[in-house]
Amino acid sequence: MNTSTAGDGDHGSQQGVAKDLAPGCTFDDIEEGARYVATINGVVEYGIFVDLSESVSGLVHESKLDNTYEVGDEIVVELVEIRENGDLGFEEVAANPDSVARTDVVHGDSVQIGSLDDRTGDAVYVEGDVVQIKQTAGPTVFSVRDGTGIVPCAAFEAAGVRAYPEIELDDTVRVSGTVEAHEDAPQLEVEELSVLDGDEREDVRARVNETVEAAATPADPEPLIEWSAFDALRDDLAAVARRLRLAVLEGRPIRVRHHADGDGMCAALPVQLALENLISEVHADPDAPRHLFKRLPSKAPYYEMEDVTRDLNFALEDEVRHGQRLPLLFMVDNGSTEEDTPAYRALAQYDIPILAVDHHHPDPDAVGPLLEEHVNPYLHGEDYRITTGMMCVELARMIDPSITEDLEHVPAVAGLADRSKADVMDRYLDLAESAGYDEAELNDIVEALDYAAHWLRYSSGPNLISDALDLDCDDAERHAELVDFLASRARRDVERQLDDAEGHVEHERLDNGAHLYRLDVENHARRFTYPAPGKTTGELHDRKVTETGDPVITIGYGPDFSVLRSDGVRLDIPNMVTELQEELAGAGVSGGGHLVVGSIKFVPGARERVLDALVEKMESAELDADLRSTLLRDDD
Repeated sequence: MNTSTAGDGDHGSQQGVAKDLAPGCTFDDIEEGARYVATINGVVEYGIFVDLSESVSGLVHESKLDNTYEVGDEIVVELVEIRENGDLGFEEVAANPDSVARTDVVHGDSVQIGSLDDRTGDAVYVEGDVVQIKQTAGPTVFSVRDGTGIVPCAAFEAAGVRAYPEIELDDTVRVSGTVEAHEDAPQLEVEELSVLDGDEREDVRARVNETVEAAATPADPEPLIEWSAFDALRDDLAAVARRLRLAVLEGRPIRVRHHADGDGMCAALPVQLALENLISEVHADPDAPRHLFKRLPSKAPYYEMEDVTRDLNFALEDEVRHGQRLPLLFMVDNGSTEEDTPAYRALAQYDIPILAVDHHHPDPDAVGPLLEEHVNPYLHGEDYRITTGMMCVELARMIDPSITEDLEHVPAVAGLADRSKADVMDRYLDLAESAGYDEAELNDIVEALDYAAHWLRYSSGPNLISDALDLDCDDAERHAELVDFLASRARRDVERQLDDAEGHVEHERLDNGAHLYRLDVENHARRFTYPAPGKTTGELHDRKVTETGDPVITIGYGPDFSVLRSDGVRLDIPNMVTELQEELAGAGVSGGGHLVVGSIKFVPGARERVLDALVEKMESAELDADLRSTLLRDDD
């Protein structure tokens, strides 16, 4: 029961308190001797008939009236008699309806949304914030949150007609009605929906915000392995986990953009599993995970304008068609560099929040002002050896610790996919083996993910990728057969590509002692098939590292790009890109990566200048045994 005070009427000052029944109130909600605000529905010689709600009516006898009224007028009355036959007798109270303090009476129990599963068929009311307004061909569906959950509230005016048009997104409301089962989940069939204001609004919002803040607090599970290099990242990851949990509790859609490679998928899928579990827990609507979470791959290692334009278009359409909030964008295994900033600035026009977890060399001054949270090992004196997949497995466990056993093999897959040279890789491999995956199986998963990602192109392939990674896969035999099929085809295609290209590989020995291998992948490798230029370069590089046992640099180049790999040589590719931009005016140089892996773009007419400048920098690069490949680690 809540109280709201109306403004002064003709009598000039507040005149007592009267109860104002919601339309769904019944005889159970009234009592003799109480005062009510009533609406006149009939005038007869012996008095007036008044309605207190849709089902509560009675008579004010003419002997109990001091004034004359018309149908539709409001009047303050006192309930003086409840007769044995159920008839109600009222008398007029000398008070202006506009000048009384109205105590709102809502039929049913005040309940928390999180408890509605056990209240089917009950009359209840909830208080909270409107987080979505969706107009269907039938009712208008208002999604309301109170911190314990989010429930759809269906209000029907007429087929396809907006009910309660005065209600807006983010209004704080009271909704009364009956709990019904809709697709085996609770839905509130609305009898009355009203906007709260003043002290009522502040009280409800304070209660909701307190509950939400507590629910947004992430878990703090023990890390899968002890790793001192990782310790500094945990607080940053906890901040991201809290922000993602908060988005779910707010009813805000979440869009994940990840690099379309093995590490990117190993990072995004655990977070997807954790968030979809949380969305199912918070939302009564069983379709909420499908509507509120989207995972989308990005081919480039940064957020391209093509991607952001597509994302913005869908987000704005969903806002109009489905009454959704604009989404939160979560960048995974990309999003740390200056190349991301044009897309970020486009999102800033719509106040879309952005988070990033990445291990590529960052440009913090460029992206920092545009990100709410930014997690990157380079910001703590570490480097790419801590892969994004390793970080996001811990992030997912902070969101939902119950999925820990499902994730124990994923950091090892991420490390193998991104050729991590972390000292703890052996411990991640041991953890995966204890979960039932030997290193050969993990490498097969890596190949399968790369192969699937290539053919999926811009599609997320949710079921295929989950089955290949063996994450939330319900059929172990299907996983094994799928991985074997994809990995064997991937290796076959790689071998064909390298065998055909081998005769066109250029080799020279640099002044620093490193081998340099170059391949024109535009003219001497198959196009539009697997492996793509980056994969071709990487596989050629691995072959040469194994053959020589020496420090190796490999360049795969086309008309306007080059892909770089190094082993045992400290290239610092992001710094090289910066230097080339300053030294080669008009070359249109852009790109980035890690110390040993990266890609560079340029205008076609500047290709020879850029490649010559790259080789010159490579000749002066420092040899570093710590950057030797895991391919040689056993021999070393």
